Amino acid sequence: MPVSLPPALELSLDLLCCPTCRTRPLQPDRGALRCPVGHTFDIARHGYAGLLTGARATSGDDAAMVQARDRFLSTGAYAPIRKMGARLAASAVSGQATVVDVGCGTGYYLAGVLDQLPGARGLGLDTSVRALRSAARAHDRAAAVAWDVFRPLPLADGVADVVLDVFAPRNPAEFHRVLRPTGRLIVVRPTRRHLAELRGQVPAMVTIDPAKEQRLHRALDPFFEAAVTEQVDYPATLTRMDALDLVAMTPSARHVSRADLTDDGFLPDRVTVSVLATAYQPR
Repeated sequence: MPVSLPPALELSLDLLCCPTCRTRPLQPDRGALRCPVGHTFDIARHGYAGLLTGARATSGDDAAMVQARDRFLSTGAYAPIRKMGARLAASAVSGQATVVDVGCGTGYYLAGVLDQLPGARGLGLDTSVRALRSAARAHDRAAAVAWDVFRPLPLADGVADVVLDVFAPRNPAEFHRVLRPTGRLIVVRPTRRHLAELRGQVPAMVTIDPAKEQRLHRALDPFFEAAVTEQVDYPATLTRMDALDLVAMTPSARHVSRADLTDDGFLPDRVTVSVLATAYQPR
């Protein structure tokens, strides 16, 4: 039986173009999306559109990572980060905005932005089908699409008011292409102090490059200029399960062995959360 078109995805069809031939619009056709040339893309029964074709990206979160992220984010430990991103978005655009979250994960941060913009619609892009199952249900005005940020985005030119990038890879040229001239790119990333206590106890965790900020600005500078930057620093209290989930939900999960997280091993019950968020305007 064909999958019905989710309402949020129907509202976002005008944003999309065919990733194969770049034509538009994509139209619903018996449980799939079809471009004018005839390329078709499945709509998963979980509610997201599978536009990602060809060789699959290997960096998407697996089921265990997504479950860990859902549990950890439900504790509210990262709620101040969510509020900061939503505040930057809401202060830059109108309530009728289109928000594209690149590397959206489970849709936690996109939902936070949409809550602050009652008339806005959202579109989340991610490679992880496990995460997209959650993202497609994260908010009634958020659609979800399988896509790889390192490829040309399956979006028409100048359709986004906000591109949201929270702890995710970046494609500056494509972000610039899909943003309206009055739009904003919001980038949230960790400082070197982020989770320092946890990294100190789990040496196998991925470290934060000390040149991260310089590399970020060098990559974005041809396309964007910073409008405003905010920093959030606060201590977060963790249970042991919270700490385990915090490791398991990040790319560090691929580098940390079971021996690194034994049941009797010490994990901190408090960590420093330290992130920067910058709203950039297109050049």
